[in-house]
Amino acid sequence: MNIRDVPWATPHYRAARLQQKTGFARGKQENRRAAVSQDAVPCDRYDKTTKAIAMKILFVLLLLCPLLAAPLAAGAENRLLTDLTDRRVTIPIQPQRVVSLAPSITEMVFALKREDVLLATTEFSNYPPAAREIPRIGSYVQPDLERIVALKPDLVLAIRDGNPRRLIERLEALDIPVFAIDPRNLAQIKTSLTALGKVLNADDRAGTLVTDMTLRLERLEGQIRGIDHRPLVFFQVDAEPMVSVGKQTFLHELIVLAGGRNAAAGGPPYPRYGWEEILHLQPEVTIITSMAGGQSPEELRRAWQRWPQLKAVQNGRIHVVDADLFDRPTHRLVDGLEMLARLIQPELFASPPPSSATVN
Repeated sequence: MNIRDVPWATPHYRAARLQQKTGFARGKQENRRAAVSQDAVPCDRYDKTTKAIAMKILFVLLLLCPLLAAPLAAGAENRLLTDLTDRRVTIPIQPQRVVSLAPSITEMVFALKREDVLLATTEFSNYPPAAREIPRIGSYVQPDLERIVALKPDLVLAIRDGNPRRLIERLEALDIPVFAIDPRNLAQIKTSLTALGKVLNADDRAGTLVTDMTLRLERLEGQIRGIDHRPLVFFQVDAEPMVSVGKQTFLHELIVLAGGRNAAAGGPPYPRYGWEEILHLQPEVTIITSMAGGQSPEELRRAWQRWPQLKAVQNGRIHVVDADLFDRPTHRLVDGLEMLARLIQPELFASPPPSSATVN
């Protein structure tokens, strides 16, 4: 049997049934309304009261919506990270007003090509040259809290070795997020670059810098491997008093990687020396940073040349180097390392160190 032979399946039958059912339902509804209209009492007063209550509820909800939405919006604009001192810090997803509390941090921010967000930095932030135009908020050991707060930063970048802990705590008490790094050696410098790249949304650039550092370190390690002699090196970072670098410093790491032995390795991080002790040490190579004691390179060299009995003086191996390449824990430390290797192991390299690295 074809489905069209079934009476309830024909279009006209379905239409008739629909009309019948609809009419019946409409009749029942009209009868119900008539019954209600006979027994009901006027309710205009209740309609007005209900409308008034509804309007009040709507008004309160409209007031509360922005307040309820604000935390959600704030959470969407922030993220929780762990800095390199193991502190949990809530920072903006897109930092726009950043204050740097150290020259090394400023240099890293420029290297990451995010200088556009820098509001201010500390004294002696002189590299690259454009960093000299950034406003100052004091020194990195004594930043000016009032100046920092007045700038209304959405993020402060700090360094563990140098910035006062009390300052960090006061900034946090004012709800100003502080993200700290701790670059104490070459490996931690790479970690710091990676962390700052994440904070400033410059991950790709940070990866490029870290890869460049790694490749250059591996190349230098291959050149130094198998050397016959490691000369004794005295690395001077200050003149009055005479200060060198101990084993717990990144400069000690550089001396070893460059093929030398650190004459001050057995002492504290920054031991002081008199000339009698230096005469006893008999360093074969002396490296002096250009800012030692605020003296000129000529004055620094003359101080050593007064002691002709020293091996370093006899061999003409007193070198004054650019302090910025050695005093700051940044990616440019690899530039300093390569130059240092040429001064300590000159026979391994066909060409002399770049003139920009040495000032003697």
